[in-house]
Amino acid sequence: FCWTVTLIFYGYYTSTNYMDPREQENDWDRDLLLDPAWEKQQRKTFTAWCNSHLRKAGTQIENIEEDFRDGLKLMLLLEVISGERLPKPERGKMRVHKINNVNKALDYIAGKGVKLVSIGAEEIVDGNAKMTLGMIWTIILRFAIQDISVEETSAKEGLLLWCQRKTAPYKNVNVQNFHISWKDGLAFNALIHRHRPELIDYDKLRKDDPLTNLNNAFEVAEKYLDIPKMMDAEDIVNTARPDEKAIMTYVSCFYHAFSGAQKAETAANRICKVLAVNQENEHLMEDYEKLASDLLDWIRRTIPWLENRAPEKTMAEMQQKLEDFRGYRRVHKPPKVQEKCQLEINFNTLQTKLRLSNRPAFMPSEGRMVSDINGSWHNLEGAEKGYEEWMLNEIRRLERLDHLAEKFRQKATIHESWTDGKEAMLTQKDYETASLSEVKALLRKHEAFESDLAAHQDRVEQIAAIAQELNELDYYDSPSVNARCQKICEQWDALGSLTQSRRESLERTEKQLESIDELYLEYAKRAAPFNNWMEGAMEDLQDMFIVHNIEEIQGLITAHEQFKSTLPEANKEREAIQAIQAEVQKIAQYNGIKLSGGNPYTTITPKSIDNKWDKVEQLVPQRDQALQEELAKQQSNDHLRRKFATQANIVGPWIQTKMEEIGRISIEMNGTLEDQLVNLREYEQSIIEYKPNIDQLEGDHQLIQEALIFDNKYTAYTMEHLRVGWEQLLTTIARTINEIENQILTRDAKGISQEQLHEYRTSFNHFDKDHSGGLMAEEFKACLISLGYDGDAEFARIMGIVDPNNSGVVTFQAFIDFMSRETTDTDTADQVIASFKILAADKNFIMAEELRRELPPDQAEYCIARMAPYSGPDAKPGALDYMSFSTALYGESDL
Repeated sequence: FCWTVTLIFYGYYTSTNYMDPREQENDWDRDLLLDPAWEKQQRKTFTAWCNSHLRKAGTQIENIEEDFRDGLKLMLLLEVISGERLPKPERGKMRVHKINNVNKALDYIAGKGVKLVSIGAEEIVDGNAKMTLGMIWTIILRFAIQDISVEETSAKEGLLLWCQRKTAPYKNVNVQNFHISWKDGLAFNALIHRHRPELIDYDKLRKDDPLTNLNNAFEVAEKYLDIPKMMDAEDIVNTARPDEKAIMTYVSCFYHAFSGAQKAETAANRICKVLAVNQENEHLMEDYEKLASDLLDWIRRTIPWLENRAPEKTMAEMQQKLEDFRGYRRVHKPPKVQEKCQLEINFNTLQTKLRLSNRPAFMPSEGRMVSDINGSWHNLEGAEKGYEEWMLNEIRRLERLDHLAEKFRQKATIHESWTDGKEAMLTQKDYETASLSEVKALLRKHEAFESDLAAHQDRVEQIAAIAQELNELDYYDSPSVNARCQKICEQWDALGSLTQSRRESLERTEKQLESIDELYLEYAKRAAPFNNWMEGAMEDLQDMFIVHNIEEIQGLITAHEQFKSTLPEANKEREAIQAIQAEVQKIAQYNGIKLSGGNPYTTITPKSIDNKWDKVEQLVPQRDQALQEELAKQQSNDHLRRKFATQANIVGPWIQTKMEEIGRISIEMNGTLEDQLVNLREYEQSIIEYKPNIDQLEGDHQLIQEALIFDNKYTAYTMEHLRVGWEQLLTTIARTINEIENQILTRDAKGISQEQLHEYRTSFNHFDKDHSGGLMAEEFKACLISLGYDGDAEFARIMGIVDPNNSGVVTFQAFIDFMSRETTDTDTADQVIASFKILAADKNFIMAEELRRELPPDQAEYCIARMAPYSGPDAKPGALDYMSFSTALYGESDL
């Protein structure tokens, strides 16, 4: 019989449905069902609990199994705790009347969703103690415990979590269950102290004195909290495991006694959540403003440096400028590129968080918008391009100037050497005392000089032309060049005048001269141009040259080979001239003529001709070597061009391909957002690993610039173009990753499922015909129609939300933001005001001490610092206006 009762009772307790079936457990230990200590604890606790409600109706019970037998007080108990009227009871004393009354009570319990198994009115009427206790426990569960909810947990778990939260700060308290954790009495005292600290001196309680602790808590609860004493301290201490149902019943009374404080805690949690969002957003705004200011300041400092076009005087100074610019591109700019990209990512993330928390969009300070930074960055890159082009042009100009200046000095030195002593020669009066033959000789000599003078006319013109070009190119030492050129021209004019004057003098005496030495004259006439030719040849062989490619040096080599081909004919002319002098010597010797000096018609001696000829023959191989060295240099330069072009022709298409792949990936997203994020980050890493190829190109480009190479016919890609493409590639993949991160934020914050996101993406891509990543107005309208939206007014409203700037394009992020707002709820200003009203005990204002009591310290001070004083009709000193503060959290403000 005992086991039959046990099994029936066990089946009843496990079949009640006061909680979700997943949360049900076997609440009764089978070995304790017949334990007298267990029954005693329940009897006292349940009796006290029933009386705490029955006294509201002016009655009570003494014996729980006897006083409920007629069903009258049972029906009264249910009416008090439910606030509802039950059917009118039967007042008869017969057993059938009692059974009918109990059945009415049991039917009412069943009507509240409690399934009673293996229990009937007969057991209650017969005074079955265990069945009666089981029935009262069912009532307690349904009306005192079932509706307790903490963080979406229910019933027992919710009540346990509430106890753990409230007692967590107290030493020696660790609530893990509703039996052993309460034996030392500290948990009861902690619950009271947490809500009414003035009633208990918790620090004086000792863990090793459970009887004192329990009696203290029970007495305080009964005296000040209107919670009747439901258990004896001795029964709890002397039992190995106190009855769980009794403890739960007792603790539930504490929960309901402090339910007002629980509402305040819930309100405080909501406010803390809202304030935490605002504090984080303010921090992100401050970070954005600082990063934007720093980046703009750097750009403003850098652009004037790039716009400085003050030319340098020497190649070394100009090449140092170029090296400084390379250092800027290599060291200083790359971190700023990263900062700019991070700034855009931070801005997008902040806007997403603001949208998710139902806050207004962030508007940076004037001049610090992303578009402002992009505009400044565009100006910076324009200044960079202009600065680099200017430096390269300056280097070409200085190179040309150095070449022209050296050429000017060389020709001027040769000319000055030639004119040395010519004025003295032209001004002498030797013809006045000369014989007729000597005068004729002087005239012939002067004719030869005029021929020589005419030959030097071209050099003088070249010197003047070079000086003019140096002036036009703004050569830094132009004054000294002009002074030297002026001196040469003035001297040249003087020589022309003196030559004309001497010719006139000689011609006046020529009529008196009849004898001429034809051989000397012939020698002089042929020697002078040949000598001038040799001087011109030496000058050409020593002439400096500058070339920029293989074709130009090969042209010089061809010209030099042509010159060498004329040397045999020139040598024949030299031999012919030397033969004239030999003939003079032969005739003089044959006729016994004693030559008193050299050739009277020229100063060019056979020895000087031979010496110059030897010099020409020496210079020819030297010129050969110089041309070959330059050819090797140009071949090396061509190798640099080909090396750079080979790599550039790989890197350029690679960057273009990756840009196209990113565009395709951003449209054809597959898998979960986390999968997409992992794949994109792996893709980003593969791009970053390509960086050594860019660095190699930078190195090759630096070698090209150091070699002063200004063109490359082997590729259409410039280093500047590749740099911009690389930076754009890094920025694009970073933005794509950020878009997925923002979608994850939106999904998690709004509770959007992966299937919904996939549906949104599929719909968006279906109408994104050109795969641009954005929907035009008509495309977006078609998309909305497919989702069930209709009407031009509705479309105009939605378009104003997703495209506030009237750009005419709707991004996927704006699309999912709109869809998530349409399908989910967010905190509102009204909700925050309601939460503050709870903390303020229904007042229209709140005091600082109330905020400090209910909120964490940092968030309490955050509110106090920002709330305006309350000025309503019921205001009091120190009152704060929480309504306007809550409204400001969701509207435009300075917070």
